[in-house]
Amino acid sequence: MEFVSISIPPSPTADQLQTPRRMQFSDDGKTAPTEEVQYTAPASSDTKLVMPMPAKFYSQPLSHGSMREEAANSANIQGYTAPQKINGSTDSLRDTTFDSFRTCPGKLERQLSVYWQKSAEPGPEPNNLWSAEADDVPMDRYFNALEGPELESLKQSEELLLPEDRKWPFLLRYPISSFSICLGFSSQAILWKNLATSPSTKFLHIDPAVNFVLWCISVALVLLVTSIYTLKMIFFFEAVRREYYHPIRANFFFAPWIVLLLLAVGIPSHVNRNLPHALWYALMSPLFCLELKIYGEWMSGGERRLSKVANPASHLAIAGNFVGAMLGASMGLKEGPMFFFAVGMAHYLVLFVTLYQRLPSNETLPKEFHPIFFLFVVPPSISSLAWAKIQGSFDSGSRICYFVALFLYFSLAVRLNFFRGFRFSLAWWAYTVPMTAISMATIKYSDEVTTLLTHILVVVLTSVSTITIIALFITTIVHAFILHDLFPNDIAIAIRNRPLKPSWTWFQLKPGGLNAKDMETWLRYVDPRHGSSMEEVAEPPCKKFEDA
Repeated sequence: MEFVSISIPPSPTADQLQTPRRMQFSDDGKTAPTEEVQYTAPASSDTKLVMPMPAKFYSQPLSHGSMREEAANSANIQGYTAPQKINGSTDSLRDTTFDSFRTCPGKLERQLSVYWQKSAEPGPEPNNLWSAEADDVPMDRYFNALEGPELESLKQSEELLLPEDRKWPFLLRYPISSFSICLGFSSQAILWKNLATSPSTKFLHIDPAVNFVLWCISVALVLLVTSIYTLKMIFFFEAVRREYYHPIRANFFFAPWIVLLLLAVGIPSHVNRNLPHALWYALMSPLFCLELKIYGEWMSGGERRLSKVANPASHLAIAGNFVGAMLGASMGLKEGPMFFFAVGMAHYLVLFVTLYQRLPSNETLPKEFHPIFFLFVVPPSISSLAWAKIQGSFDSGSRICYFVALFLYFSLAVRLNFFRGFRFSLAWWAYTVPMTAISMATIKYSDEVTTLLTHILVVVLTSVSTITIIALFITTIVHAFILHDLFPNDIAIAIRNRPLKPSWTWFQLKPGGLNAKDMETWLRYVDPRHGSSMEEVAEPPCKKFEDA
């Protein structure tokens, strides 16, 4: 039980004694007759006024749970609701700020409370914006509320569902793009397996144990990342749903299945030599379902047509076909790997032309997303490996794909601006998979064409890939556990399902309204970085309009 201490005001001072006071005495709750009492100083100056000793007042504890609620209930104060008791202890109120993204907000907490303490009282449902704001976001809202080629920046005219000045819960900030870390390590396991087993790299004397260590690390990372994102699906399903319908984030839902395919390809030989065919069908079935949805939307048009949503991250939706074809061919399958190779190659050619023309926006990518340009290298590199597995040799088809990938790799690597001038983020892990893929393709090419140049290419590309992934792993740990800025607030999933109605106060007062030039000038005048907004500007900057 909590207590509140109160104190009675002290005795009157000398100045207050000169002022008449009306005093009321009530013993039984009835008001006594009032009388005016006049305090007059003595006539003689020799007489000293003896002030009474001030009375001492002691704080008395009062029960906290009764008087406030009884007084409020007896007075029928409108809008007052007694706070809910949680677990039968002190009064507390649950924060409902993020309930619009929680799965069944409020119910899970009460179920756990009832499980641990049978005396817990069920409370009312929280007043949230689940049905009004967080549900059923139209597709065009992602394009209208967000800007930039990656649709990651909020437009100034928009407002988020969640507070921007607070740090959101970790699960709400955890993106699906975190699987790119697993992609980097699982591809490295395959690289070092090829280095240890390929005839052209015997001079390096690579121990197969390196492949085993990297494969174990990859499995641990996959379990960790998958567990965290599964918790996000359980507790913040609305955020996962918004990521799935995001025109750019949808491509990263291919990443978990691609990681599993890479782990199956890079499994150490002493662990398992013959994988069952059922494993290939189990891993390719989810990819096939995703492709039916994504590729169908690319082709059918509408808001998700390829010319509008094409992005370098779209290569992830293509690469899964080639990785699956490579795994299936290594298992001895024929028709299945050929089918996915054909589907992947057809859509890759269309995506390659679309991205070269930059049809979606004709804008340059911001510096923070320059690393994802390296995803251009992934499909041709892996397709060369897949075709070599299907045909049994690194023939002309494989070499054509390999030479395209090699040219794209060097054309991007010589641009130093892609490697400097921007902050670290998860997008940097996009460097790892392309570098590893081109290194593996170079090893296969070196097996067919064994020369000094191919040996140098193998050593250089492998060294660059390994150093890159080590540097990224260390940097990721620093930003995640020391700087705590690896997962900022994910504003792309917190947009409203409808635009805000502008409340203009002085537009109607201007004769003839505003033309385009006046509007542009006024928007330059209202600078949101300094705290001004449309509502705060009561009058138009007439002088600025006249000067303009």
